[in-house]
Amino acid sequence: MRIRARVLFPLLVAGIVAAVGGPGLRYQPGAIAQGLSPAESGQQPAAQPPTPAAPAPTSQAPVPQPVPATQPPAGDQQPPPPRIRSGINYVRVDVFVTDKAGEPVLDLTKDDFTLAEDNKPQTIDAFSIVKVDAVATAVEAGPPRAIRNDFDEEREAQRPDVRLFVILLDDYHVRRGNDMSVRKPLIEFVQNQLAPPDMVAIMYPLTPVTDLRFSRDRDATIRAISAFEGRKFDYRPRNMFEEQYAMYPASVVERVRNQVAMDALKGAAVKMGGLREGRKSIIYVSEGLTTMLPAQLNDPNASQPGVNNPYRGRTNVPQPTDMQTLTATADLNADMQRVFSEANRQNTSIYAVDPRGLAVFEYGINEAVGLTQDANGLRMSLDTLHALANNTDGRAIVNRNDLAAGMKQIIRDSSGYYLLGYNSTQAPTDGKFHGIKVGVKRKGLDVRSRKGYWAYSTEDVARANAIASKPEAPTAVSSALKDLATPARDRSAQFWIGTARGENGSTRVTFLWEPAPPIPGQPPEAPAARVSLTALARDGRPVYRAKVPEEPTTSTGAPPVVGVAEGGVASFEVPPGQLDLRIVVEGSRGQVIDSVARQLTVPDYTSVQVSFGTPRVYRVRTVPELQALKAKPDAVPTVDREFSRTDRLHIRLDSYAPGGVTPVVTARLLNRGGAAMSNLPVQTPAGRSAEIDLPLSALAAGEYLIEVNAKTESGTAQEMIAFRVGR
Repeated sequence: MRIRARVLFPLLVAGIVAAVGGPGLRYQPGAIAQGLSPAESGQQPAAQPPTPAAPAPTSQAPVPQPVPATQPPAGDQQPPPPRIRSGINYVRVDVFVTDKAGEPVLDLTKDDFTLAEDNKPQTIDAFSIVKVDAVATAVEAGPPRAIRNDFDEEREAQRPDVRLFVILLDDYHVRRGNDMSVRKPLIEFVQNQLAPPDMVAIMYPLTPVTDLRFSRDRDATIRAISAFEGRKFDYRPRNMFEEQYAMYPASVVERVRNQVAMDALKGAAVKMGGLREGRKSIIYVSEGLTTMLPAQLNDPNASQPGVNNPYRGRTNVPQPTDMQTLTATADLNADMQRVFSEANRQNTSIYAVDPRGLAVFEYGINEAVGLTQDANGLRMSLDTLHALANNTDGRAIVNRNDLAAGMKQIIRDSSGYYLLGYNSTQAPTDGKFHGIKVGVKRKGLDVRSRKGYWAYSTEDVARANAIASKPEAPTAVSSALKDLATPARDRSAQFWIGTARGENGSTRVTFLWEPAPPIPGQPPEAPAARVSLTALARDGRPVYRAKVPEEPTTSTGAPPVVGVAEGGVASFEVPPGQLDLRIVVEGSRGQVIDSVARQLTVPDYTSVQVSFGTPRVYRVRTVPELQALKAKPDAVPTVDREFSRTDRLHIRLDSYAPGGVTPVVTARLLNRGGAAMSNLPVQTPAGRSAEIDLPLSALAAGEYLIEVNAKTESGTAQEMIAFRVGR
């Protein structure tokens, strides 16, 4: 019977995930930032069914992973972080050395360390001391950048003075009431321990990894923590995913909850590992995973507490046998093993925080669980927290009423440690666990490091080499993606400059500006009300000068698609050649807020080559807006290139060819690597610009391009339009 149960449970979880659509389902955007629990917002997990795994050693170390090659903008370079070479047989180890008082010791040298793999001495090839003084760096560098989009998140996460934290609020394994006791230390941690550059994300077990967003908005983080509510042993379904298994036995529901929580830990580690190579931390708020349920709580129908459970409220109940306890513990350890492996592979430490403080009992007096079984349950739940922390170089902040003092150690661990690297003399590709032991020659010091690592198998090596051998994106694709770079934080307006064929051989230049959106978490500045534009020819002669608009504008809400309610637009015709644009942004009282200089090469559309005018991009949200846009050929485009999945992208562009020939225009949708995803229909009304209409609801969050090609017998032309789809 036991073998059969172990076979059926993965199928059960797989069936539940398949029934609700798996990881692709999403919850209400912004629910966490608004302080809603994920259950209330209906989010679904990126869970995968458990797969059988043999019991294995208790720790691993990471194999280096590739890091996104996102570079900060010019003028915003940071000092390079300590680098450790990476390769299939190269191993990196974070080492924490403290004295008897628990204070970090950071004056050791490479010769002070000894390192062995599987009890065989290894040569330390790389050695560095990581010291992060985020407060001092913030004072020197000024206010940190706000995190507005994925580009900001990737760029800022790679800065050496930035520490990354995920606070995983495991409502499945926290009792109602204990959640209130942990809110204060968490809020104090955010307010007093985090430095301004640090980035933090709030996560629940059911939060999809795609919705995990790091932020520096401390107020939003505190609101999310304040809304945390525990639901341990409360099986009332709050979303579609939970409804699929709500009527199963309580023991099965607990196993599903364990699996979802562990998948969340793995997902958070993968997300953080993709952002940076250095150390990251997950603060796991939980009372521990549930190994076994006592008979009093093991209801046949989890959604109906006590119904058809003859042991509910009784003290004289059958106790689990030693074999049942051993088997349940082995099953849970096998599942946790995969969490250890992924966290260590991504160089992510788990800090387990028990909101109960100095816990005495696991169950309430009204649940009638005997003292012996209660003590065993408490011990097993605490063991899971110790295992998660100890096997990932973290700490278990348990059995202490002063949680704030324990959480200070999280910052100390992230601010000072040693980074060692060595080439394994065994060069393992066996997929097995290999133990690591680090020591120091100085006496009286406490040394903490990961206990080992899981080597790549030959299949893993083949996959890694296949990924590394993929060709880079074409130059045209990379160049277009650079246009998506967010303007510097001191810019108060966004600009778009387009060109098209004018009259009598001239070129028509269109200048459009919109106020920059407010920065989340920062006080609003004086809004841009008007722009002074001056266009100078190559010899310094002004060819155009105007205020855009003539009268300052005031904020009136979101602009419609077919016009500009905020900002302004101006058009003028000039001969082809070089132009210098001087742009001065003014406030409502005429004060200068910002100034920008741009150089523009005005194309000659009377040449014999096939060419495109500047594409005009529009955001459409409703059918009436689309109809109004199509009825207005001269509608003003949008400056922004970031859209929501609820938006519709509408593009107009003019193509030119010698002799008045109309080029044949085709378009394709590309991913950020330049690979074609689909062909896009192009409509070319008589006497009007070519039009492309693209609904964004089917696209995942990310960066995309539209490749437009024009072709005639005399030649071809190509234009790349890059855009970003948000959450």
